Amino acid sequence: MNSHSVAATCCCASQRNNEARMSDSLDLSLDGVERRSLADFTEQAYLNYSMYVIMDRALPHIGDGLKPVQRRIIYAMSELGLGADAKHKKSARTVGDVLGKFHPHGDSACYEAMVLMAQPFSYRYTLVDGQGNWGAPDDPKSFAAMRYTEARLSRYSEVL
Repeated sequence: MNSHSVAATCCCASQRNNEARMSDSLDLSLDGVERRSLADFTEQAYLNYSMYVIMDRALPHIGDGLKPVQRRIIYAMSELGLGADAKHKKSARTVGDVLGKFHPHGDSACYEAMVLMAQPFSYRYTLVDGQGNWGAPDDPKSFAAMRYTEARLSRYSEVL
């Protein structure tokens, strides 16, 4: 017998011993464990998540007509004291406050939501009173960067 066959024999013997020990220790009980197919589980999980996204993020709330990001912007502006009678503050300050405290999803999406609330041609009533370039009816995406615009709440948003 050469040294390779001895090593292979020892290795196989140790694997059999390990398998014997593992089979003794793998006595698991499945009491109380729900057994479902992967297809059923993923279908239900996807349906639950999609309903959450539709109800809580994509569609406006029936009570006030606002999406969560819009509600958070208005709340942050009221917390900053930016009522209809206050001085305008930089939009970057408001967006930073919203991102830091309430809505950590991205500054451009948050600022675009704020822009839509300030544009008189986007909503029936403007919820944000803005100063600066907030876009034009023929090109609504032509608004200036948040560092160049200032905003405060309008009288309509104080009702909310």
